[in-house]
Amino acid sequence: MNLGLNGKVAIVTGASRGIGKGIALGLAAEGCHLAICARNRETLETAAAEIRARNVETLALPLDVTRAEHVEQLVQQAKEKFGKIDILVNNVGGNRRNPFEKTTDADWEAVIDLNLTAHVRVSRAVIPHLREQNSGVILFISSIFGRESGGANLSIYNTTKSALISLAKVMAVELAPHNIRVNSIAPGSIRFPGGSWDKRCLEDPEEMKAFVAREMPLGRFGTVEEVANVAVFLASERASLMTGACVNVDGCQSRSLI
Repeated sequence: MNLGLNGKVAIVTGASRGIGKGIALGLAAEGCHLAICARNRETLETAAAEIRARNVETLALPLDVTRAEHVEQLVQQAKEKFGKIDILVNNVGGNRRNPFEKTTDADWEAVIDLNLTAHVRVSRAVIPHLREQNSGVILFISSIFGRESGGANLSIYNTTKSALISLAKVMAVELAPHNIRVNSIAPGSIRFPGGSWDKRCLEDPEEMKAFVAREMPLGRFGTVEEVANVAVFLASERASLMTGACVNVDGCQSRSLI
């Protein structure tokens, strides 16, 4: 299926590894030019080389999107290089685990800044460019734990991931008159080299085997490519009526009815 993304320009945050890198590669495979950013220059350049191997132009910027001035640099340099911006994938994120009563103000501020405020800033910076061309797509990478309880020690993570889903819904309504679609994606447990699930599998394979049997109806973890495939589709005109939606990519791991 031709997704009609050839020649489009996408910004992907947190694209040096994992889901962000997978989405960038998926977009590149469809002919998208990419502006990618992450804090680690070395892994970012490695990802950029893989993306360029798919014969698309790639701008790799070692930036920290929790810093407002870096957000402005990201959007400005992307626009200067490519002349337009069509797609924004807000992917950067992290967590600090602790029982709720042991979380500190510093914990909350750090994770909210990374998981929510950074996405708010990048989106606000990109929207004027999308509105000018009367088209565009914004995606937020949330989590199934933004839709339902993620269990103990995840109060900050759940809160921020729920906020992304809510934010996407409101933005979708506000931006619909400008032909700008906004959706969120809720991945389940995704395993990739160096990721948190991969580390747990290596540290305690028997416990993770039990976890998969208990929590994953398909009998396995999800892959980066499976999340990327959905993101690329949502970024395309093939998903032209989809806005304000949150799409689970979790192999039926979640239990929510909505």
